[in-house]
Amino acid sequence: MKRTAQAAHPLRLPRAILAAGALIGAFLAVLLALAPAAVATTSPSPSPSPAQTQYQNSISGFLRNEGKPLAGVEIKVTGDGFEGVATSAQNGAWSIGVPTQGTYQLELDESTLPEGVALAEGQENPRSVTFNQTSNVSAIFAFGKGIQVVEGNFGQELLNRLVAGLSFGLLLALSAVGLSLIFGTTGLTNFAHGEMVTLGAVTVFGLSAAGLPFWLAIILALVASAAAGYVQDAGLWKPLRRRGTSLVPMMIVSIGLALAARYVILFFFGGATQQLPFAQSPDIQLGPISISPNNLWSLVISLIVILIIGFVLLKTRLGKATRAVADNPALAAASGIDVDAVIRIVWVTGGLLAGLGGILWAYYRPGVTFDMGQQILLMIFAGVTLGGLGTVFGALVGSVVVGVFVELTTVFGVSSDLKYVGALAIMIAVLLFRPQGILGRRERVG
Repeated sequence: MKRTAQAAHPLRLPRAILAAGALIGAFLAVLLALAPAAVATTSPSPSPSPAQTQYQNSISGFLRNEGKPLAGVEIKVTGDGFEGVATSAQNGAWSIGVPTQGTYQLELDESTLPEGVALAEGQENPRSVTFNQTSNVSAIFAFGKGIQVVEGNFGQELLNRLVAGLSFGLLLALSAVGLSLIFGTTGLTNFAHGEMVTLGAVTVFGLSAAGLPFWLAIILALVASAAAGYVQDAGLWKPLRRRGTSLVPMMIVSIGLALAARYVILFFFGGATQQLPFAQSPDIQLGPISISPNNLWSLVISLIVILIIGFVLLKTRLGKATRAVADNPALAAASGIDVDAVIRIVWVTGGLLAGLGGILWAYYRPGVTFDMGQQILLMIFAGVTLGGLGTVFGALVGSVVVGVFVELTTVFGVSSDLKYVGALAIMIAVLLFRPQGILGRRERVG
């Protein structure tokens, strides 16, 4: 009878997928339609020559002094017989297309700076910029009195990378904890989790471009991320669970959902790299440690949120119910726990944490792109795998290890564009030598 009922409704699965995709598309359409003009003004709109617009490679950046954009500043790029000039737009953005990837000399014309604005002490100008297997190179100029840009020794650079790695690992843990909670309670390997990360950053950008205060944009973005988790479970995953769909087809559905969501975001958001408010700021000195204010805030916020999640899981009835569902859903249901309600709360929490992780990731990079969640997804999986699949605290430990490892590789000469490959190496090593992860349990299969 069960098989007959399933055969009678062959289109339920595609309709569920289309419904979830339509909901995501409608949300993004409404969000980005609020401020089409604002989005246009916040995108990089420099004034390169017509010939430069033909090039697929570019050097770009944003000029800001104490959070305020610097307009009308001239930037010049030379190298390999090429010379290009651009002027920063009203939002401080500038971009110069170059014919080939290589090393170029970048120079800011200080005579075009506004009165009272000067480059920070020690800021190299002109300086060399080099492409590293990417079509765009971002260049940042530091401005301000009392700010000094200095070259540190190896020990200081190692310490700075350790702190940066800790900050990166903790923001990575936010998304990894959400993914681990979902896997622990449902068994689903959700490849669409990366797009939930992207949604948080894109929403903040769209709302900020619409003129909302920055703090309100962040709050609404977190609410939207939590709502996206709710909609996913209510509209797609719960119906599939009720139909008895196995985990492998559900994983394939998550891959399709990820692709659909990614290109819906691309359609409305565009392929350009955007920046959130206050994205660029000079480093501050805390004793021997040099760190940007954004990374410092990211470290503090991530740590506080993770401590709250740990407290809820260990000390509250909801946390105990969540752990019971993760350990044995059937036994938890027999004990009177509403398994569907717990899973729904887990999805909402996972969406919220992914959105927060995406906002912090946009500041860490810095920049917002339509595929930023895809770029970080491998590292999220590496952190979850290293810590142990389905273990929340394992995801935390694994993410911190991955973050520190990724950042430390740059100290030993690894290109900044190749440092994330280390996450894949960690995941492979863990699967080879300790498949259960650091805090996972060894289980017999078959």
